[in-house]
Amino acid sequence: MTFGTTQRGDKWWAGPLAVACGLGAFGIYATWAAFQGNHYEYGPYLSPFYSPLFLFDWWHWSPAFLILWAPAGFRATCYYYRKAYYRAFFLTPPACAVVGTCRQNYRGETRFPWILQNIHRFFLYLALMFLVVLWIDVIHAFSFDGKFGAGAGTAVLFANSLLLSGYTISCHCLRHLVGGGLDSFSTAPLGKLRHRLWACLSKLNERHMLWAWMSLLAVGFADLYVRLCSMGIWTDIRLF
Repeated sequence: MTFGTTQRGDKWWAGPLAVACGLGAFGIYATWAAFQGNHYEYGPYLSPFYSPLFLFDWWHWSPAFLILWAPAGFRATCYYYRKAYYRAFFLTPPACAVVGTCRQNYRGETRFPWILQNIHRFFLYLALMFLVVLWIDVIHAFSFDGKFGAGAGTAVLFANSLLLSGYTISCHCLRHLVGGGLDSFSTAPLGKLRHRLWACLSKLNERHMLWAWMSLLAVGFADLYVRLCSMGIWTDIRLF
Protein backbone atom coordinates (compact mmCIF):
# COMPACT_ATOMS: atom_id res chain seq x y z
CA MET A 1 0.00 0.00 0.00
CA THR A 2 1.27 3.48 -0.84
CA PHE A 3 1.82 6.30 1.61
CA GLY A 4 -1.38 8.12 2.61
CA THR A 5 -3.71 5.29 1.66
CA THR A 6 -6.80 5.36 3.88
CA GLN A 7 -10.55 4.99 3.87
CA ARG A 8 -10.95 7.97 6.18
CA GLY A 9 -13.00 10.80 4.76
CA ASP A 10 -12.05 13.45 7.29
CA LYS A 11 -9.13 15.90 7.17
CA TRP A 12 -6.76 13.53 8.98
CA TRP A 13 -3.75 15.49 7.75
CA ALA A 14 -4.75 18.68 9.61
CA GLY A 15 -3.51 17.45 13.00
CA PRO A 16 -0.01 16.35 11.92
CA LEU A 17 0.36 19.51 9.81
CA ALA A 18 -0.57 21.75 12.74
CA VAL A 19 1.87 19.92 15.03
CA ALA A 20 4.69 20.20 12.47
CA CYS A 21 4.06 23.93 12.05
CA GLY A 22 3.76 24.56 15.80
CA LEU A 23 6.81 22.58 16.91
CA GLY A 24 8.81 23.78 13.93
CA ALA A 25 8.05 27.44 14.62
CA PHE A 26 8.89 27.11 18.31
CA GLY A 27 12.11 25.24 17.56
CA ILE A 28 13.25 27.96 15.15
CA TYR A 29 12.40 30.76 17.57
CA ALA A 30 14.00 29.06 20.59
CA THR A 31 17.19 28.38 18.64
CA TRP A 32 17.34 31.98 17.44
CA ALA A 33 16.70 33.34 20.95
CA ALA A 34 19.39 31.10 22.42
CA PHE A 35 21.98 32.45 19.99
CA GLN A 36 21.26 36.07 20.88
CA GLY A 37 22.80 36.18 24.34
CA ASN A 38 21.20 39.56 25.05
CA HIS A 39 17.85 41.22 25.78
CA TYR A 40 17.00 38.44 28.22
CA GLU A 41 16.37 40.72 31.22
CA TYR A 42 14.23 43.77 31.85
CA GLY A 43 13.83 45.29 35.31
CA PRO A 44 12.86 42.46 37.65
CA TYR A 45 11.95 40.19 34.73
CA LEU A 46 14.18 37.37 33.49
CA SER A 47 13.48 35.28 30.40
CA PRO A 48 12.88 31.60 31.27
CA PHE A 49 15.28 30.71 28.45
CA TYR A 50 18.11 32.30 30.47
CA SER A 51 17.26 31.20 33.98
CA PRO A 52 19.16 30.54 36.25
CA LEU A 53 21.23 33.62 35.49
CA PHE A 54 24.20 32.64 37.70
CA LEU A 55 25.45 30.47 34.83
CA PHE A 56 26.79 33.69 33.34
CA ASP A 57 29.38 33.75 36.15
CA TRP A 58 31.39 30.98 34.52
CA TRP A 59 29.94 30.75 31.01
CA HIS A 60 30.50 33.96 29.11
CA TRP A 61 28.52 33.01 26.04
CA SER A 62 24.74 32.58 25.92
CA PRO A 63 23.79 30.45 28.96
CA ALA A 64 20.61 29.40 27.14
CA PHE A 65 22.61 26.54 25.64
CA LEU A 66 23.37 25.27 29.14
CA ILE A 67 19.69 25.51 30.10
CA LEU A 68 17.43 24.68 27.17
CA TRP A 69 18.73 21.15 26.64
CA ALA A 70 17.05 19.99 29.88
CA PRO A 71 13.47 21.19 29.16
CA ALA A 72 13.96 20.25 25.50
CA GLY A 73 14.93 16.73 26.54
CA PHE A 74 11.93 16.53 28.86
CA ARG A 75 9.57 17.46 26.04
CA ALA A 76 11.33 15.35 23.41
CA THR A 77 10.98 12.21 25.56
CA CYS A 78 7.45 13.07 26.72
CA TYR A 79 4.90 10.37 25.87
CA TYR A 80 2.54 12.85 24.24
CA TYR A 81 5.19 14.68 22.23
CA ARG A 82 6.65 11.39 21.01
CA LYS A 83 3.34 10.49 19.44
CA ALA A 84 2.96 14.01 18.07
CA TYR A 85 6.31 14.36 16.34
CA TYR A 86 6.50 10.71 15.23
CA ARG A 87 3.33 11.42 13.27
CA ALA A 88 4.12 14.98 12.16
CA PHE A 89 7.78 14.60 11.14
CA PHE A 90 8.41 10.88 10.62
CA LEU A 91 4.93 9.94 9.34
CA THR A 92 5.01 6.59 11.12
CA PRO A 93 2.05 6.67 10.61
CA PRO A 94 0.78 10.24 10.10
CA ALA A 95 -2.61 9.34 11.63
CA CYS A 96 -4.68 6.37 12.73
CA ALA A 97 -5.79 4.11 9.85
CA VAL A 98 -3.51 5.93 7.41
CA VAL A 99 -0.58 4.22 5.71
CA GLY A 100 2.67 5.86 6.74
CA THR A 101 6.23 5.68 5.51
CA CYS A 102 7.41 2.13 5.06
CA ARG A 103 10.11 1.06 7.50
CA GLN A 104 11.72 -2.33 7.26
CA ASN A 105 12.90 -4.14 10.37
CA TYR A 106 10.88 -1.83 12.61
CA ARG A 107 11.90 -2.36 16.23
CA GLY A 108 10.14 0.50 17.96
CA GLU A 109 12.13 2.18 20.73
CA THR A 110 14.42 -0.75 21.41
CA ARG A 111 17.52 0.48 19.57
CA PHE A 112 19.62 3.63 19.32
CA PRO A 113 18.72 6.48 19.22
CA TRP A 114 15.09 5.75 20.13
CA ILE A 115 16.01 3.70 23.18
CA LEU A 116 17.09 7.00 24.78
CA GLN A 117 13.40 7.81 25.15
CA ASN A 118 13.53 5.64 28.26
CA ILE A 119 15.47 8.32 30.19
CA HIS A 120 12.34 10.48 30.38
CA ARG A 121 12.21 9.95 34.14
CA PHE A 122 15.59 11.60 34.62
CA PHE A 123 14.54 14.60 32.53
CA LEU A 124 11.50 14.82 34.82
CA TYR A 125 13.79 15.29 37.82
CA LEU A 126 15.61 18.10 36.02
CA ALA A 127 12.32 19.71 34.99
CA LEU A 128 11.14 19.76 38.62
CA MET A 129 14.37 21.49 39.63
CA PHE A 130 13.94 24.12 36.93
CA LEU A 131 10.39 24.75 38.12
CA VAL A 132 11.74 25.81 41.51
CA VAL A 133 14.09 28.26 39.78
CA LEU A 134 11.30 29.71 37.63
CA TRP A 135 9.03 30.26 40.64
CA ILE A 136 11.90 32.10 42.35
CA ASP A 137 12.04 34.32 39.26
CA VAL A 138 8.33 34.99 39.67
CA ILE A 139 8.94 36.13 43.25
CA HIS A 140 11.67 38.47 42.01
CA ALA A 141 9.23 39.82 39.41
CA PHE A 142 7.19 41.33 42.28
CA SER A 143 10.09 43.54 43.35
CA PHE A 144 10.50 46.98 41.74
CA ASP A 145 13.46 48.96 43.10
CA GLY A 146 13.16 47.09 46.37
CA LYS A 147 9.41 47.72 46.67
CA PHE A 148 6.56 45.28 46.24
CA GLY A 149 4.67 45.70 42.98
CA ALA A 150 3.54 43.98 39.83
CA GLY A 151 3.54 44.69 36.15
CA ALA A 152 2.20 42.97 33.08
CA GLY A 153 5.50 41.11 32.91
CA THR A 154 4.89 39.75 36.40
CA ALA A 155 1.61 38.26 35.19
CA VAL A 156 3.33 36.82 32.10
CA LEU A 157 6.05 35.10 34.15
CA PHE A 158 3.50 33.89 36.71
CA ALA A 159 1.29 32.38 33.98
CA ASN A 160 4.33 30.78 32.39
CA SER A 161 5.44 29.10 35.63
CA LEU A 162 1.89 28.01 36.38
CA LEU A 163 1.41 26.39 32.97
CA LEU A 164 4.85 24.78 33.05
CA SER A 165 4.01 23.39 36.49
CA GLY A 166 0.75 21.98 35.15
CA TYR A 167 2.55 20.35 32.24
CA THR A 168 5.30 18.90 34.44
CA ILE A 169 3.18 17.49 37.24
CA SER A 170 0.61 16.06 34.80
CA CYS A 171 3.43 13.95 33.32
CA HIS A 172 2.64 10.25 32.93
CA CYS A 173 5.98 9.40 34.52
CA LEU A 174 5.32 11.41 37.70
CA ARG A 175 1.88 9.82 37.99
CA HIS A 176 3.52 6.40 37.78
CA LEU A 177 6.18 7.30 40.36
CA VAL A 178 3.58 8.58 42.83
CA GLY A 179 1.35 5.54 42.69
CA GLY A 180 0.81 4.14 39.23
CA GLY A 181 3.34 1.37 39.78
CA LEU A 182 1.75 0.10 43.01
CA ASP A 183 -0.23 -3.12 43.17
CA SER A 184 -2.02 -2.01 46.33
CA PHE A 185 -2.33 1.43 47.91
CA SER A 186 -3.68 0.01 51.17
CA THR A 187 -0.49 -1.95 51.90
CA ALA A 188 2.01 0.60 50.58
CA PRO A 189 3.82 3.11 52.83
CA LEU A 190 1.81 6.36 52.95
CA GLY A 191 -0.77 4.57 50.85
CA LYS A 192 -3.68 6.95 51.50
CA LEU A 193 -1.63 10.04 50.74
CA ARG A 194 -0.14 8.50 47.60
CA HIS A 195 -3.59 7.47 46.42
CA ARG A 196 -4.87 11.03 46.78
CA LEU A 197 -1.87 12.42 44.94
CA TRP A 198 -2.21 9.77 42.24
CA ALA A 199 -5.91 10.57 41.79
CA CYS A 200 -5.14 14.29 41.54
CA LEU A 201 -2.32 13.74 39.04
CA SER A 202 -4.57 11.42 37.05
CA LYS A 203 -7.10 14.23 36.62
CA LEU A 204 -4.36 16.57 35.44
CA ASN A 205 -2.97 13.86 33.18
CA GLU A 206 -6.25 13.69 31.28
CA ARG A 207 -5.40 17.13 29.85
CA HIS A 208 -1.68 16.50 29.40
CA MET A 209 -1.80 17.42 25.71
CA LEU A 210 -3.48 20.74 26.53
CA TRP A 211 -0.92 21.48 29.25
CA ALA A 212 1.86 20.63 26.79
CA TRP A 213 0.76 23.13 24.15
CA MET A 214 -0.29 25.90 26.52
CA SER A 215 3.02 25.72 28.39
CA LEU A 216 4.98 25.69 25.13
CA LEU A 217 3.24 28.85 23.95
CA ALA A 218 3.62 30.44 27.39
CA VAL A 219 7.38 29.90 27.68
CA GLY A 220 7.93 31.22 24.16
CA PHE A 221 5.78 34.28 24.82
CA ALA A 222 7.51 34.92 28.17
CA ASP A 223 10.88 35.14 26.44
CA LEU A 224 9.40 37.30 23.67
CA TYR A 225 7.78 39.67 26.18
CA VAL A 226 10.98 40.24 28.15
CA ARG A 227 12.99 40.56 24.94
CA LEU A 228 10.72 43.17 23.35
CA CYS A 229 10.50 45.18 26.58
CA SER A 230 14.30 45.13 26.85
CA MET A 231 14.58 46.31 23.23
CA GLY A 232 12.16 49.16 23.89
CA ILE A 233 9.60 47.84 21.42
CA TRP A 234 7.00 47.05 24.09
CA THR A 235 6.25 49.07 27.22
CA ASP A 236 5.61 47.13 30.39
CA ILE A 237 2.38 48.19 32.08
CA ARG A 238 2.67 48.69 35.85
CA LEU A 239 -0.34 47.10 37.53
CA PHE A 240 0.37 48.28 41.09
